[in-house]
Amino acid sequence: MKSEEAKLLPMAHWRKNDQVFQALSSHLLGVAALSSIFGKKISLEVAGELIGLLHDLGKYSEDFRCYIHSALGLLNPDEDDYVDSGALKGKVDHSSAGAQFIWQTLSKRGERESLIGQLLALCIASHHSGLIDCLDPEGSDVFGKRMRKPEEKTHLEEVQSCADAEILARAHVLLDSPELIGEMKNLLTTLNQKEKNSRPLFQQLGLAVRFLFSCLIDADRIDTANFEQKKVAANRPQGDYVPWAVLIERLEKALAAFAPRHPIDHLRQQISTECKDAAERPAGIYTLTVPTGGGKTLASLRFALHHAERRKLDRVIYVIPFTSIIDQNAKVVRDILEPEDFPQDQGKVVLEHHSSVTPEKQTWREKMLCENWDAPVVYTTMVQLLETLFGSGTRGARRMHQLANAVLIFDEIQTLPIRCVHLFNNAINFLSEQCNSTVVLCTATQPLLHQVALDQGAIRLAEGHEIVSDVRQLFADLKRVEIIDQRRPNGWTFAEIADLARAEVERVESCLVIVNTKDAAKQIFLACQSLVNADSLSHLSTDMCPMHRKSELAKIKSRLEFGLPTLCVSTQLIEAGVDVDFGAVIRSMAGLDSIAQAAGRCNRNGKSARGRVYLVNPSDEHVALEYLKDIAIGRDKVASVLDFFRETPERYEHDLLGPQALADYYTHYFFERQKDMGYPVSPKEAKAIGRNDSLLSLLSDNESSLKEAARNGDSSSIRGLNQSFMSAAEAFKAIDSPTQGVVVPWGKAGADLIGRLHGAYDISLEGELLREAQQFTVNVFPHVFDKLSKAEALHVIKEGVRIYSLDPRYYSKQFGLATEPVSLMETLNV
Repeated sequence: MKSEEAKLLPMAHWRKNDQVFQALSSHLLGVAALSSIFGKKISLEVAGELIGLLHDLGKYSEDFRCYIHSALGLLNPDEDDYVDSGALKGKVDHSSAGAQFIWQTLSKRGERESLIGQLLALCIASHHSGLIDCLDPEGSDVFGKRMRKPEEKTHLEEVQSCADAEILARAHVLLDSPELIGEMKNLLTTLNQKEKNSRPLFQQLGLAVRFLFSCLIDADRIDTANFEQKKVAANRPQGDYVPWAVLIERLEKALAAFAPRHPIDHLRQQISTECKDAAERPAGIYTLTVPTGGGKTLASLRFALHHAERRKLDRVIYVIPFTSIIDQNAKVVRDILEPEDFPQDQGKVVLEHHSSVTPEKQTWREKMLCENWDAPVVYTTMVQLLETLFGSGTRGARRMHQLANAVLIFDEIQTLPIRCVHLFNNAINFLSEQCNSTVVLCTATQPLLHQVALDQGAIRLAEGHEIVSDVRQLFADLKRVEIIDQRRPNGWTFAEIADLARAEVERVESCLVIVNTKDAAKQIFLACQSLVNADSLSHLSTDMCPMHRKSELAKIKSRLEFGLPTLCVSTQLIEAGVDVDFGAVIRSMAGLDSIAQAAGRCNRNGKSARGRVYLVNPSDEHVALEYLKDIAIGRDKVASVLDFFRETPERYEHDLLGPQALADYYTHYFFERQKDMGYPVSPKEAKAIGRNDSLLSLLSDNESSLKEAARNGDSSSIRGLNQSFMSAAEAFKAIDSPTQGVVVPWGKAGADLIGRLHGAYDISLEGELLREAQQFTVNVFPHVFDKLSKAEALHVIKEGVRIYSLDPRYYSKQFGLATEPVSLMETLNV
């Protein structure tokens, strides 16, 4: 409808390019239809329709009409109803009316209906801000205040008198329908039956709110984008994917073409076959415990595709611990599932969702680049997954409903942040038991998530949860290394470690040194320069952009393949999913899980009887580890296992990396970390939310807030849901310190890319360019970013979009990003 007609009818959105507006009733019905489809995934289709239908009810008010028409220039500034839209931006409340409409109707019908009304009203009231607190940490009744917000602010009575009759009539039908109360009661009953402990129960109830909230947010964003951008609507797959049977055929064809090259390949085929057979199992949470180098990537994909076909699921989601290995794993899978002889499927099967460029909180322009998980196979990071479940705002929460009817593969699950253990466990139980998803926890070092405190949240594994039939035998068959404990009372100097590395290169042609800090890697690399030929020496760290690391890894793999002398000094990044095969490995002391991952880079293909993995304790690394709690505690706890192993090796079947040793390690490690598993807030976070607490508490029973409410004399208003959703979300950080992406000038390609980024007319429209930039981006912590800023080494690519490029003088061809200028000669040769 054109601008003149727009003055007569309630408006939802305005399309600027052709001066057409979307009628509010059309938007509400469109969102209701989509939200109902999404809600149906957990049998909440009526609830989904209701919140979609009423989410923008407040837009029927005269205040909103005047605001939006003034903002769009549809009203003459001299007319009586013209308002200063700039001053009113974000201040005209259109989300409370629908929430109050539901709350006032259902809260009068009984305790259970009141809880249902609160759950639904929360979704509507929060659809622009992210889920609001029910009680805030100080005990204030935030939800109650919102529901009591006066008529002059919410216009509830007004909008009921002027809203489209079909919208109100359908809303009353839904509110009075037995199906609405029935489906919500079924959810609550199922939660009570599955979860006997109050804290996990309340957290899962909160997750049900977030799930329904996700349905509303995604429906709202899709309907809006489809109206505003017709090309987007035309290209949106909306579940129209390449069939599972076709993808299975492509995978099976690729697997059949793999000719065994190494003795270990027959064991990898055996693991893959067991994964295919296990796909016939029912829904549940499973473990795939396979030593490193056992071929988990394609074996787990085989399980996932066959299982998704058997159970008619929507998608497979791979959750990878680090962005540094997503590209590698996704490329392997994409080459198989999007073959060149099917060009129509290119880019339509495998979706990578991670961003090294854009920060966690995006500007409105950057939000346009955020991808929806509308694809059959999705590769994402643990950070993105945790943000989807617990993060602030609406961007991450929007994707949560896509975790239903899915196969979720968690690669290297032992890297789960320790403070997220209980939050994660309760969420995975919810996704498995309420959302019809199957979960597979993949690793060589299962972290015993089912054996942590039940009353806080332990994963409920399926009966017969292990996919591999005989884990102990598999570890014995795949044992390819000997662990050599070389700890010294006074530790090792970096020079001594370098000398040991040189000796191993002379003995077996190749050696990998893995340390815990970037500085240690740099110092050992420098010490090695005088000991070995420069061509044989490599360095890897996260200060190097992905393209730089890929180039260095390609060189390393080529030298290893041809049997040339090779010495690599790296941080832990090489331990996760990087397929390299060294003759010997030297590992700085760390947790047994890290040691096992390091061992997986030694004699990986079983070319020799036993490779050697040396454990050393660098004296110069000790102080730095005081700031790396997880590594420091892991190092201390593994020392106990090493000591036990020396005394009673038979307890561990003479295998320091076997299942029993790993179980003992995690028992010691988890006992030490029990208090950290509920996500205790940091002092900074505690100051922000007003008190010391844990996110597990804030997102479940919220006991401290309830006590504060009682002290405030406000206990009479406490309801079924008392969580501090927003406060917890704002305190939540998937990683300890947020990082900022910086695009670096590595090589001519990096320099040219930066030039194109700076020259782009509108960077928000340059999706392909930004995706390319991810390969030339280094994530830096705040203190490094500040230092670079003060040195004027950073350049803003475009005002208003927080993407930066690095001055060439601050990028080293050996070590990557630097906080001090590197030499001119090196700069010219980068």
